[in-house]
Amino acid sequence: MACEDLDLCYITATQAIEAFKSKSLSPVEVMTAVIARCEDVNPTVNAFTDTHFERALEMARHAERRYSTAPESVRPLEGIPVAIKDFHPITGELTTFGSKAFRGFRAAYTAPTVQRLIDAGAIVHARTTTSEFAFSGITRTPLWGDTLNPWNLNFTSGGSSGGAGVATAAGMTILADGTDGGGSIRIPASVNGVFGYKPPFGRNPLDASHAGETLLHYGPITRSVVDAALMQNVMSGPHTDDICSLREKLELPSTFEGIEGWKVGFTMDFGFMEVDKEVQKNTMAAVEVFESLGCTVDKVDFNWNPGSRDAWLTRWEGMFAASLEHLLPRWRFDLDPGLLRLIERGKALSSTRYYKTDEICREMYRTLGPLLEKYDVVICPTTAVPAVKADHDELDPSFSINGKPIPLGLGWAMTNPFNLLSQCPVASIPTGFASSGVPTGMQIIARTFDDLRVFRASAAFERAKPWQHLRPSFVKS
Repeated sequence: MACEDLDLCYITATQAIEAFKSKSLSPVEVMTAVIARCEDVNPTVNAFTDTHFERALEMARHAERRYSTAPESVRPLEGIPVAIKDFHPITGELTTFGSKAFRGFRAAYTAPTVQRLIDAGAIVHARTTTSEFAFSGITRTPLWGDTLNPWNLNFTSGGSSGGAGVATAAGMTILADGTDGGGSIRIPASVNGVFGYKPPFGRNPLDASHAGETLLHYGPITRSVVDAALMQNVMSGPHTDDICSLREKLELPSTFEGIEGWKVGFTMDFGFMEVDKEVQKNTMAAVEVFESLGCTVDKVDFNWNPGSRDAWLTRWEGMFAASLEHLLPRWRFDLDPGLLRLIERGKALSSTRYYKTDEICREMYRTLGPLLEKYDVVICPTTAVPAVKADHDELDPSFSINGKPIPLGLGWAMTNPFNLLSQCPVASIPTGFASSGVPTGMQIIARTFDDLRVFRASAAFERAKPWQHLRPSFVKS
């Protein structure tokens, strides 16, 4: 691919829309370049389950005509390529949830946030891979295989929105969406070196199949903070499919003020987690960036313990047992072993234990809540390791960090506590690279429903340490 075409693949939505309006660039040019990039790169990383290239080009031509002949009717995302997660239904489109149980399935409705993106003029050119039913921090499924990290093909793309993270980092889309129930937006954002945002629960409506599930959040994965704000302004707001969707409609600005004078709280490990040395190094460098921006950064004590992870896992297991137990008689031996374990463990839970997770949440917020009132934002790593290997076995009891054994499953992620405390907005931003070439990330957390504070801090960090010029090399270590 010619260099100038590759540059189009890495343009931001904000830049593209400005160029479309000035007629210095066409939606057809961008879509053509993105499709060529997909055809060139996807066979290596396996980020897509389905593509709609011919239809996308036709829709790009319609967008081009709209910009040319009816500029007053241009919608907020007119002509911008968006990749939609294979966990998110679109009416009449292939939606497999990464499972053999749904091979060839066509959805009967469209998730509200996805419909809003489409109605805003975004063009769906591809569907992105997810772990089976979005259960895992690794995107590997019996139906679609492994999705690989473009920075080092030996490592995972993260999950469950792994295809979205890869497509965004590799220039195969301008925008992507994801869902986050335990870090499924933030983990792929971290390990692929892009921006991911978990909005506070209720900000963005859930689809009808998951309405009211407080662990789950629909949100954006982008290459820039402003693009995520642009998506949020489209995706958020009340919807009749979800009684928990907030009546208040928040509009984020297109530019963000600085954060000089802010107080930032910092924790490396929540008080109990083991964190890889390279992640620690890059996180400390990020702390210095905030200090250079005129912030006061204090080390804070969350005083959490492994009970926080156990509470999330209990909720996670219960949710999967309730929603997927009916598949076992027919599909037991076709499911991912890790997913099967979740369902079986969830079936064995008592209602008492499930309800007692609320007590753990209250204890967790008893320390976090006052910190979020004292500090403008709190920061911590996104994952405790840069990334696990692509062939990592989530049921391997020998997995360790710094020589210390780590719990099975998602014990290497630092994201799931904020799905329990789901009203807190949380972003993941890139902080650098490990020696493996895999990116690392940092979470920015603000008080409940204070999206703007997270975006201001993220935008300030991005200006100080931009990452948009960085492009993966698709190497094997």
